[in-house]
Amino acid sequence: MRKGWVGILAVVLALAVGPAWAAKEIKLGHVAPPFHGQHQGLLKLAEVVKQETGGAWEVKVFPLGQLGGERSMAEQVQMGTLQMAAITTAVLSNFVPQAAALDLPFLWPDRKTAYAVLDDPEFQKEFFRFFEPKGFVAIGFAENEFRHLTNSKRTVRKPEDLKGLKLRLMEAPIFLDTFKLLGVTPVPMPFPEVYNALQQGVIDGQDNPLLTSVLMKFTEVNKHVTLLNHTLTETVIVVNADFWNSLPKNVQEALRKGARECTRTNREVNAKLHQKLPKLGISVDEY
Repeated sequence: MRKGWVGILAVVLALAVGPAWAAKEIKLGHVAPPFHGQHQGLLKLAEVVKQETGGAWEVKVFPLGQLGGERSMAEQVQMGTLQMAAITTAVLSNFVPQAAALDLPFLWPDRKTAYAVLDDPEFQKEFFRFFEPKGFVAIGFAENEFRHLTNSKRTVRKPEDLKGLKLRLMEAPIFLDTFKLLGVTPVPMPFPEVYNALQQGVIDGQDNPLLTSVLMKFTEVNKHVTLLNHTLTETVIVVNADFWNSLPKNVQEALRKGARECTRTNREVNAKLHQKLPKLGISVDEY
């Protein structure tokens, strides 16, 4: 009888102690594909958090819009139904108007200039402070590269060539207004829907970094590419403010360190992928 009670007690203790050792999970969503530098950077963030917290906390990364489009995920983070996301400044400008400053057309002449500003601690401090009143804590940058145009209709070498094209653009006023002025019919839609829309002729083209357009096979449908470099698409890693304030300081520091490593890894992977891009057999035009 005594052995029976000992066995029951052992089971009860195992059930009681077990969950205490389970890692606490943080969900992080974004829309880039798994092989993109942004996803690899965010996986590095997750790795750093796990290491820095001794496995007590884990960040689970969901790529390719598994948790929704960018606007949807931004709303989820704002409401607290999703803890973290990496969202482009263009989409975040719907919630934090100051974020649109980074999407001004032709703001950056090159990456070196952009990185000198974006990596500056004082700039980050001033820029990120606009996010918290809106329910976000911004902890770092990821990146989607300079943006270019693709379309299935014609060569684009001058502003007049854009007139009448139906282009998918991000849901951000600065993007929509800029291209409207150039005679484009803007068609905002979530990123995961773009390929089917191109294939079915719902839209004529889209703007994205060349690397993204190739990896997502947009260039299989759109044979005309215009190297426009009109904006460097930055992505902000945001955390729900209430969730962030509930975290222990060591976890906050681990997330910040992970975000810094994400930025570095993201850029390194993108650079390597650019070097490996195959010959595409498409028409590439300088604007």
